[in-house]
Amino acid sequence: MSIKPIDLSRIGDLPLLAAASQQSLSLIAQGAFLQWTPKGAELVAEGEVNDFLYILLEGSIELEGTWGDRDSTLAVLQPLSSFVLASIVLEAPALMTARTLSRSQLLMIPGELFRRVIREDQGVAQAVIEELSGCYSGLVRTIKSHKLRAPLVRLANYLLVQQRRQGGGGVLRLPVQKRMLASLLGMTPENLSRSFAALADYGVKVDGPLVTITRPAALTRLARPDPLIDNPSPVAMMGQAGRERAAHAEAPN
Repeated sequence: MSIKPIDLSRIGDLPLLAAASQQSLSLIAQGAFLQWTPKGAELVAEGEVNDFLYILLEGSIELEGTWGDRDSTLAVLQPLSSFVLASIVLEAPALMTARTLSRSQLLMIPGELFRRVIREDQGVAQAVIEELSGCYSGLVRTIKSHKLRAPLVRLANYLLVQQRRQGGGGVLRLPVQKRMLASLLGMTPENLSRSFAALADYGVKVDGPLVTITRPAALTRLARPDPLIDNPSPVAMMGQAGRERAAHAEAPN
């Protein structure tokens, strides 16, 4: 299924394709297609070479890694994230599984076609470099948080980031289920529950997916947010490179 003309202008505004030439956009329009995928669909299998680069237009995606009988959520993606970009560029097996967390619309670009566009279009090549650099920076942030912070402090900073992303009010909604949140933060579900209970002393009240922060100053003193670790930039409607730029723009000098 090729892309309808009405969709061509939409994909031309995507972070990876915003600088693409008209010729590149025409090539992509001829070979790529849009697809609505139901919740729970596995799009990428860990260890397999992918035929497509995916760009999430609507919905949400879980990236999961496994080892033996263990598994862990590595990231939850929102629009306009791309995924398996490194796998497509390197023609290498995917290092993680990708599945939909909700009904999602995806732009699927054949890998060989996208590699051709990278070779021939400097604007797209630069966008790929920037997006992979943004992904690397995000990975460094995650590793620093996991290695340098205790679980309670990781959770405190996560809540402060979500509070800023959701407008800065006293009540926020957890964007993922608690079991998945525990995995994202490198904790067991039991440890997450104990950490939420411990945060009651810092003004945190939990009611299902809703979290109320009544003493933000106390929670901030515990968390000690660091702009070189935490990125409160919105996750939706921008690529990883855009999020990193936004984080640097907001960071104090």
